[in-house]
Amino acid sequence: MRGYSRRQFIATGIAAGTLASVSNLSLAASTATATDPVTLGKSGMRVTRLAFGTGTNNGHVQAALGQEGFTKLVRYAYDRGIRFFETAEAYVTPAMLGEALKGLPRESYRLMNKVTTDEGVDPSVRFDQMLRNSRTEYFDILLLHYMHTPTWVSDTARWQDGLHQAQAKKLVLNRGASVHGLPALRQVPGNTWMEVAMIRMNHKGASMDTEANQRGPGNVDEVVQHVHQVKQEGMGVISMKLIGEGVFTQREDRQAAMKFAFQHAGVDSVTVGFKSTQEIDEAIDNLNLALA
Repeated sequence: MRGYSRRQFIATGIAAGTLASVSNLSLAASTATATDPVTLGKSGMRVTRLAFGTGTNNGHVQAALGQEGFTKLVRYAYDRGIRFFETAEAYVTPAMLGEALKGLPRESYRLMNKVTTDEGVDPSVRFDQMLRNSRTEYFDILLLHYMHTPTWVSDTARWQDGLHQAQAKKLVLNRGASVHGLPALRQVPGNTWMEVAMIRMNHKGASMDTEANQRGPGNVDEVVQHVHQVKQEGMGVISMKLIGEGVFTQREDRQAAMKFAFQHAGVDSVTVGFKSTQEIDEAIDNLNLALA
């Protein structure tokens, strides 16, 4: 081990194995389930189909549980087989999530974060701050957060370069962007820099992509078309807004959204923000039903 820092040793081992070491994810399951590991396109990154989201109302819903309540909820999800956790620098939850995951084997779960691409900020300094805040030595996936203009690709060039450098240091294993609005989404097909895309998806277009990036109803057909295209290009797709930012108050709609995302749009994974064990149980059941 001489010549390696602890960070380099751990991260290099993770990069080599990606999810091979996560035997707890039931790789040999004969029937597709919500907690199966799936590969995000050509990236090789394996995550559970269902992710635990921590950004409801920018994370204030999860934060209202308090650290003890939030930790119990995260551990409940982990015990139920969800091993993919999602947060963002702009949320109030990264440090809380880091605390909730403390003590669990780092190789047993995947952690995705999203960075705000501010002007006048050194990306490497920002990444180090985020890692410390999340109490982790690396992010499995780091996305550029809230890309919402037609010029975002050129506007974030230095952040893209920064992510390349972070990947070279094994501080980030996979890169991508979360996109909002059709003008921004149209820049994703054909994008060779992105490995993972986070795209809004549900059957009714609630809080989905529109021409002016306004609240839905979005253009479901165009969004699905772009998802199909980027999937064919080898990009991994993670979807959000599966309950339309909470507007789907009937379980039938929540079930339909899951079925639409996987059977019609063909996404790889979805993230749902939880505030109770009942919501976790329902989401797992809904996704299992969608895959049946």
